[in-house]
Amino acid sequence: MKKEFYIPFTRIQIGRFLFLFISIVLVFVLRPFLESLVGIRLLVSIFFTLILLSGVFAVHQSKGPFIAALIMALLAGVGLWSYRLTEITAFGVMSHIVSMLFLGYLAAVILGHIFKEKEITADMIMGAICVYFLLGWLWADIYGLLEMLKPGSFRPSQGPGVETWDYVYFSFVTLTTLGYGDVTPVSSAAQSFAILEAVTGQLFIAVLIARLVGTHISQSRSKESQ
Repeated sequence: MKKEFYIPFTRIQIGRFLFLFISIVLVFVLRPFLESLVGIRLLVSIFFTLILLSGVFAVHQSKGPFIAALIMALLAGVGLWSYRLTEITAFGVMSHIVSMLFLGYLAAVILGHIFKEKEITADMIMGAICVYFLLGWLWADIYGLLEMLKPGSFRPSQGPGVETWDYVYFSFVTLTTLGYGDVTPVSSAAQSFAILEAVTGQLFIAVLIARLVGTHISQSRSKESQ
């Protein structure tokens, strides 16, 4: 039985993916207005911590996935903030690796939920959108780890080097196959990962649309037979 959550004093139902969706979108909406007040690296860390917390909430209805996600989120958070405070590379590597595991696991759990659903709901669509965003953050972590282990893997068209937010920007530009060219993968590993991400983005959309169409057809036939 599914648990339902409502905003106090209203009958507005809160889906399991609502907070995750909001926390991800807020990163892109608020960043331009806050980066002049707070350092961009600190700002990204704060927002990513919010994503970790909302990601754990998204799977809280299942005990096993909740415990696994909670452990990974705690480890990722500890690694992230330890690296921000100490600048010790080992903490940065730990943060990227655990974050990748967390984001990949969270995306897999949400996809599993989506493919088990037998009717299209707003929560299902929101979950699919969250997975797409999570893929972008996952690849950003991959690029950040690659640059940390092999400096010079990416080259910006302007500026002395690639900053923290540049990995996120480059990841989503690649995932959507826009390819502005203002951040360029230089090393062979970076180029290979960029290709894989671009293919992943296209395949995800194709498979998702096929799933939604299939679910809609099945749902329509079920209603007609009643």
